[in-house]
Amino acid sequence: MNESTPAALAQSPAPRRSQKAPGNGEPCPASGPGPTIARRFVDLLRGQGVLAVLLTVVITASFVYPTFATLDNARGVTVQASFLAVVALGMTLVVISGGIDLSVGSVFALGGVLAAWASQGGFLPALLVPLVVCGAIGLLNGLLIARASMPPFIVTLATLLAARGILLALTDEGATTPLVPKGSAFAELGQGSVWGFGHPVLIALVLFGAGGLLLQRTSFGQSLFAVGGSSDAAALMGLPVARTKLLVYTLSGLLAGLAGALNAARLSSGVTIVGVGMELDAISAVVIGGTLLVGGAGSISGTLWGVLLLAVIQNLINQIGSLNSSYQSVVSGGFLIVVVVAQRWLARGRRTG
Repeated sequence: MNESTPAALAQSPAPRRSQKAPGNGEPCPASGPGPTIARRFVDLLRGQGVLAVLLTVVITASFVYPTFATLDNARGVTVQASFLAVVALGMTLVVISGGIDLSVGSVFALGGVLAAWASQGGFLPALLVPLVVCGAIGLLNGLLIARASMPPFIVTLATLLAARGILLALTDEGATTPLVPKGSAFAELGQGSVWGFGHPVLIALVLFGAGGLLLQRTSFGQSLFAVGGSSDAAALMGLPVARTKLLVYTLSGLLAGLAGALNAARLSSGVTIVGVGMELDAISAVVIGGTLLVGGAGSISGTLWGVLLLAVIQNLINQIGSLNSSYQSVVSGGFLIVVVVAQRWLARGRRTG
């Protein structure tokens, strides 16, 4: 018999504390409270850091410039930011998927021209024509990237040039500017307001709310994060990788076209020179908001704070008055570099932690 006697038990060596398994009352050193708190703090910084910067800038500017902290100024800032916000919303989904969309600036301008041109036929054509055409451009991007496995940079650069070419062809090289009928329902969409805030602002907020629900509460959003993290691993899990990429590029084109239509309604014309460099502003807002360019991580709310931060910086430059508007690009670029470096440091700290 192999029974343990009291003497044998007394002679057996006591177990060492360092070998105790987790769950027996003492956690292992690797799973202690320190790393868990550190990870939570890193996640908090990554998710809310841009909001803290935005609040700091707004509070400081309110004390320095009395005209900044006025309701009229807030209305102007939010309306100007709403068009970029709608474009950046689509860019957020694309970047989370691990891609990039350089065509949104040209698609934005094309959507405005098409909306102004179609507004002669009424409200519905003014909205549907740019959505259909710009959505088709986004669909083309998705097909070439998802189905033909072409690089997103090359594909969207080509559609950037193509959309700008279509725009110039429709406007006789920019010599013709289509106008929106004054007092029309479509013009009211861009120039009207509710509680003092313009319709574009409310539309942008609704879209961001829907985007947040799509990203966090649906299987499509979970698939999007998985595809951005590793498309090969997502495919092995049985996720629809190609369909997911196809949808995000189509949504990006639709949102860029919608933003262009809203801008045309507000300006009462399809201005041909808008949208130049807008893709870089959208990418800046997305990255400043905490979305990683490598894909697999990001948030809708972070993009909203990033857009507002860029809009506030531009407004502050206008408040100063003595500075040239080109300083906006300098400051925005500086913020982008700082945030990207901080993101890499936080991500490295999280992996080593």
